[in-house]
Amino acid sequence: MMMSDIAKDRTAHLLKKRGSVSSLSSHEFRRKEPRGRTKDSLSTVSYMDEPSQHEDASHLTVQMENTYQLGPTKHFPVVIVNHILKDVLTNYLQEEKYEPELCRQMTKTISEVIKAQVKDLMIPRYKVIVMVHIGQLTGQSILIGSRCLWDPKNDTFASYIFRNSSLFALANVYTVYFE
Repeated sequence: MMMSDIAKDRTAHLLKKRGSVSSLSSHEFRRKEPRGRTKDSLSTVSYMDEPSQHEDASHLTVQMENTYQLGPTKHFPVVIVNHILKDVLTNYLQEEKYEPELCRQMTKTISEVIKAQVKDLMIPRYKVIVMVHIGQLTGQSILIGSRCLWDPKNDTFASYIFRNSSLFALANVYTVYFE
C-alpha cells in the first residue's frame, strides 16, 4: 500500500516533533515487491535526551519579572514634539493646494512621518497615537474633538494647527504611559 504525500508530511512532522529525524524529505526510495507493487521505505533515526542533561535553547522561554515601576523615569517632551509637528506640517504642506485625493494620501504619509520622528526620541514605555486632519479652507468653521481616558500625571498630548491659502491641517500626538 502506498502512502500519500499528505501522510508522509504528517509522519515526518510528528517524528520531528517527537525528536526523530525522518529521511522522507531528503532520501526517499522504493523497492519492488514480488508482484510488481512498489513499497515505500521509511527510515528514521530516533533520539531521546533527558531533560536534566540538555536544555534546547529554542524551547526556553524568557521569564520577565515585574518592574513595579508605576511612573515614567523620563516624562514625554511636549515642546520637542510640538517642534516636530510644526516642521513636518510646514515642510509637507507649505506649497500644496487642497485636492481631496492628494490630501487623503498626505494625512497617511504625514502621520507616519510624525510617528517615526516621535519614536526616534526613544522615550521608553509610552504608546504613541498620531492623528492628522486636513481640510479645505473656504471660510467655514470646524470643530474637532477627542476624548481619552488616561492618567493626567503621566499621559499627555501635543497639537499643532497649520494653515496656508487653500487648506488647514491639524496634527495631534497623544502619548499614553504603558505601565
